[in-house]
Amino acid sequence: MLNIHNLSVSFGGEYLFEEIAFRLNSGDRVGLIGKNGAGKSTLLKLLSKEMKPDSGTIAADKEVKIGFLKQDIDFNLGKTVLNETYEAFEEIKTLELKLEGINTQLAERTDYESEGYNQLMIDLNEVSHHYEILGGYNYQGETEKVLQGLGFKREDFDKLTETFSGGWRMRIELAKLLLQKNDVLLLDEPTNHLDIESIIWLEQFLRNYSGAVVIVSHDKMFLDNVTNRTIEISLGRIYDYNKPYSKYLTLRAEIKEQQLNAQKNQEKQIQQTEKLIEKFRAKATKASMAQSLIKKLDKIDRIEVDEDDNSVMNLRFPVSITPGKVVAELERLAKSYSEKHVLTGIDLLVERGSKTAFVGQNGQGKTTLAKIMVGELDYTGTFRLGHNVQIGYFAQNQAEYLDGDKTILDTMIDAANEGNRSKVRDILGSFLFRGDDVDKYVKVLSGGERNRLALAKMLLQPFNVLVMDEPTNHLDIKSKNVLKQALQRFEGTLILVSHDRDFLQGLTDKVYEFKDGQIKEYLGDIDFYLEQRNAANFRKIELKEKVDAKKKLDKPANEYEKQKRQKSLKNKLSGIEKKITGLESEIAEFDHALLMDYDNTVADPGFFDKYNGAKKQLDAFMKDWEKISVQVENEQ
Repeated sequence: MLNIHNLSVSFGGEYLFEEIAFRLNSGDRVGLIGKNGAGKSTLLKLLSKEMKPDSGTIAADKEVKIGFLKQDIDFNLGKTVLNETYEAFEEIKTLELKLEGINTQLAERTDYESEGYNQLMIDLNEVSHHYEILGGYNYQGETEKVLQGLGFKREDFDKLTETFSGGWRMRIELAKLLLQKNDVLLLDEPTNHLDIESIIWLEQFLRNYSGAVVIVSHDKMFLDNVTNRTIEISLGRIYDYNKPYSKYLTLRAEIKEQQLNAQKNQEKQIQQTEKLIEKFRAKATKASMAQSLIKKLDKIDRIEVDEDDNSVMNLRFPVSITPGKVVAELERLAKSYSEKHVLTGIDLLVERGSKTAFVGQNGQGKTTLAKIMVGELDYTGTFRLGHNVQIGYFAQNQAEYLDGDKTILDTMIDAANEGNRSKVRDILGSFLFRGDDVDKYVKVLSGGERNRLALAKMLLQPFNVLVMDEPTNHLDIKSKNVLKQALQRFEGTLILVSHDRDFLQGLTDKVYEFKDGQIKEYLGDIDFYLEQRNAANFRKIELKEKVDAKKKLDKPANEYEKQKRQKSLKNKLSGIEKKITGLESEIAEFDHALLMDYDNTVADPGFFDKYNGAKKQLDAFMKDWEKISVQVENEQ
């Protein structure tokens, strides 16, 4: 399908990778891994022919269609979700216009016997047939199915794309790619903006996909569930094995251990041979043997051990000044987007030095509350920051906070002040931006490199509270570990929004779960939270939510009948209670009249009839109330 031969790419005179070769076949689901900046996104651009290599070739079978999901996407404004997704069917949409034109002409013309009219009928038949073969009568249903699989609700279909966040627009682009029937799919971090339910749906889709897939992802579980092959880029070389991610790592470690053992054994043999050469050289009778051993030694292929790229960023978050004991206080805080109530009546107290995790499904308000706390969104209710609080914020859509037309160095210098401007290059160096790297434009950086730059930029501002929204998106495994260690050492207050259990383990001492506009507190770390929710990981929780929701929808008919009866009985009980209250008030008025003006009251001939009638009615309603109350209890 795709044959990659001796491919080389260099930047600034240094090779990103050199003379790499592999082949992609139908059914290959490749996990493309490597540290940030190793060349993963560059390789995807080469495969998509968006970029040309310095040398080497990419040969493709005839008419191979390639779809590429990039990290950054530009959208045309003014289209609905459905209309934007329909752009996946370019040929079908063209045929629709042709059919519309032909049908318009047929409706307007009356020369039914003419050759021109007859040709229109022939054209109509041919275009209709082609339209049917391409799936023109099914594409709308397929589109809705894929959009719903990726988390969109039917009421979202007619909303404009610009009303959605970058993550949701990424889902639209992913939907278009999945609908295009491409032969090769190139997916760069496809799970970054998906919730668990959508990730599971995508996993199933890709497992059943007949073409070739190349996936760049740092989601270990996703790679293990989808891929059947792993290609790692490391120090300009590739390592290619037909194993999913975790099995590949195990195999790679075993191979390296074998190489080390073989290298040690070879070194012993070489040392022994060298000793014999020295020994034989001293004797004239053994000189020919020494020469023979020297030739043998020269012919030995020295065993090399695969090198690992162990360079990691150096990260430390210093606390600016000590804030008051209470960092932030929220009372009855609420936030709505039009008619959608995201947060309702939130009460929250954040204390100095606390380490807090915000967890829950996408769309439940975690990012919204983080943005409110850093002053990016308005709200109703009360929100107060404590004394001397200085907040550092790392946004989930970090790319939108960086100017792509600036260089790495300019980005840092512009964010620096007089006190730390001289330290900019040192800070960049600790984040692995060294030498000529600092002159790269932000727009050419990979997602992981942008995250590293955003972290470096944060250090230029004073803070004692860190609010971080999905900071591990795009980061490679080693960078995630470095970030985690830095946050563990951070002596300030931490609020962390994340879906990554491995990252959160041992990092926070309090968890808030967001659900249905409310938050629930768990006084423990992420393992305690999962234990309380009786789940091994976030996937299990979200799947359980899905199953519970389905059970509610699939309740048997007798359960619904029972609910209807309960509702009916409660309505009757409520009606009787209102009548009892009215009669008791009426009888109280009769009693008051007798007490205050007995003679005139009893002089009314109909008084006692009304009085006694009200009492009889009250007795009857009280019996009915007692009877229905028993029925309500029995229906519980």
